[in-house]
Amino acid sequence: MTKGLRSGLILALFACSAFAADDVVSAVQGTVGAIDKTAKTVAVKTADGTVYTVHFAGKTTEHGAEATAHGAKDAFLSMKEGDEVVVHYTEKGAVKTAREVDHIGKEGLHASEGAVKSVDRAAKTVTVKTADGAEETYHLTAEATRETAKGLDKVGKVTVYYTEESGKKIAHFFKSQS
Repeated sequence: MTKGLRSGLILALFACSAFAADDVVSAVQGTVGAIDKTAKTVAVKTADGTVYTVHFAGKTTEHGAEATAHGAKDAFLSMKEGDEVVVHYTEKGAVKTAREVDHIGKEGLHASEGAVKSVDRAAKTVTVKTADGAEETYHLTAEATRETAKGLDKVGKVTVYYTEESGKKIAHFFKSQS
């Protein structure tokens, strides 16, 4: 009886850890390639040539100039081949599902470079010192908050991709320059 209970608890722990691992959010930056409107998938090619196929769900959000123009429409509908994007996704098995799409480049999010000075996890802000010595404080989106848990304060130089809303700079993605 005790042996059976112990085995059951061990299996339950493994199951819980497997589900927890599925909720990890990753991000990929690249250029939109093939778009399959039937399967709701997009191929994103990174600078090193790796291609990620990402599935879109109705809950995917997007940021950038095109996102504002499309309002509440599905993020998938506004993507075009050649768009520069950062896709934040979860992975279950071999399936990557987009949670957020950030359009970057000419008509996308703003970009700023500098060195991370501080991370305030309680206030959900990051302060970056720019090359000219100015300090900029960025408020974090949910996805950016998850990134800061990955040691952003130890990264050093970064490119911050952000929007401006109600006089605040909202960071959506950080790219290490190291």
